[in-house]
Amino acid sequence: MSKVAVVGLGAMGRAIATRLLATGHDVVVWNRSPGAVAGAVAEGAVPAATPAEAAGQAEFVLTMVADPAALAAVTDGPQGILAGATAGSALLQMATVGPEPVLALARRMPAHVDLVDCPVLGSISEATEGTLAVFVGGDPERARPVLSSLGRVVPVGPIGAGSAAKLVANSTLFGVLGVLGEAVALGDGLGLPREATWEVLGASPLAAQAERRRRPLEAGDPPLRFTLALAGKDAGLVAEAAAGAGLTLPLAAAAQGWLRDAIAGGRGDDDYSAILAFIVDRTS
Repeated sequence: MSKVAVVGLGAMGRAIATRLLATGHDVVVWNRSPGAVAGAVAEGAVPAATPAEAAGQAEFVLTMVADPAALAAVTDGPQGILAGATAGSALLQMATVGPEPVLALARRMPAHVDLVDCPVLGSISEATEGTLAVFVGGDPERARPVLSSLGRVVPVGPIGAGSAAKLVANSTLFGVLGVLGEAVALGDGLGLPREATWEVLGASPLAAQAERRRRPLEAGDPPLRFTLALAGKDAGLVAEAAAGAGLTLPLAAAAQGWLRDAIAGGRGDDDYSAILAFIVDRTS
């Protein structure tokens, strides 16, 4: 097994560290706020004082941070990953930051360190169970000993393609949630009993999502897997990447608008699936 440094112990980073430990890897951890480190250490991880120190102890360094600014903060500077990484090691960039920051990171990489662009699709439960989809831009074989512990490895092209693939996947997720919320709102507005609306949705192309989202919407307490604030950040990355490619995506813009409105309405710390209740309430 491999020695892996996990830099960034938010909900996903923490779940990934747990999975790596459970599958026999040696794990070093660093997080900006030290409180998140204690749980991983209790499971067998070794703490590091800086990202550079974490990188210096590992064959693979995995980043799972919030956004492009956070990625630059942990990779650059005298205490950053690039300063501490050892010859022959590899940086596994898993955060959702979009292709451009990853390509910029590739230009800053030391010659003796490899970069693998490998964001994941899935959330805490998939990370814990090792069922993530891992979109790999770059050489998938270099990192397979680690990535296969986390889920299904999906090669998609060169560096930058992994991050592009993640935006494509997220654009569908946000769009489906928006359409599902509006469909429920339409059923309510047209006087359909909610039970009948769910039956109709069960016979539609949205059947699987309708079944998955029904109970949290009705109960009003979706478990926290991924915050609306982070979903809004990702939707912004989709919009930025589309604009950079000269594309106009009206449906993606509409989904981003719902997320932006929900965050402005104070729902940013809720699970992203709370957007359904927000849409239904807003349109009623």
